[in-house]
Amino acid sequence: MTAPGTNHLAAHVRGISKSFGDGGSRLQVLKEIDLEVRRGDITMLVGPSGCGKTTLISIIAGTLVADAGELNVFGHDLRKMSTAAITHFRSKYIGFIFQSFNLIPTLTCAENVSVPLLIQGVSPSKAEKRAKEVLEQVGLADRFKNRPSQLSGGQQQRVAIARALVHEPQLIICDEPTAALDAKNGHVVMELFEHVARGKERAVLIVTHDNRIFHHANRIASMDDGRVVEVHDVDEDHPPPEHLKHVERL
Repeated sequence: MTAPGTNHLAAHVRGISKSFGDGGSRLQVLKEIDLEVRRGDITMLVGPSGCGKTTLISIIAGTLVADAGELNVFGHDLRKMSTAAITHFRSKYIGFIFQSFNLIPTLTCAENVSVPLLIQGVSPSKAEKRAKEVLEQVGLADRFKNRPSQLSGGQQQRVAIARALVHEPQLIICDEPTAALDAKNGHVVMELFEHVARGKERAVLIVTHDNRIFHHANRIASMDDGRVVEVHDVDEDHPPPEHLKHVERL
């Protein structure tokens, strides 16, 4: 397991708070969150629906701005960066995998995976070459020309993973990546994440209700009512605590 020194951290969150709305309708969603996401680890965020998990990962990804606190991602203080700088940072360092896959139905697998590179200004030929390389890595070498509607749910998820990895980000953030998958495909997806996290000391941060995958985690952070209430290190000698197995699945 990765040592907890500062230079091994992908994300360092301290006192992060976030509210939505104004006046009497103002709702505080995050309440002085502290969390460390380590390089080389799979960190899972668990807890009941509405406890702030998705808001927290959105702040770490730079798509939401916190009201207060400190946020350091790979040595960059996101709270002090401009919107343009954060957008550039996110395109370089962060890959995001959505629960609903968010694949473009009219594009082939290779074209879907190429999109992040095209946005960065990479030529179409180089983007397609790189997309095919990553699709091969996730076991879809025979699906370059297929469109999403021609794929199973597990295959679509692997295309979404390839798209998140194509620009070689250092932090992969996933929102319920196995919720729509059966046990077999969920296991395949988690093995991919394990390879991703440990291969180049990237970090993987996963929001999940799926207790079938908890044993793939290195750390599990439990949230409730806008706070991180406990963090468990997980390994062969320290399996996920029994009470976490009763986390509500979607």
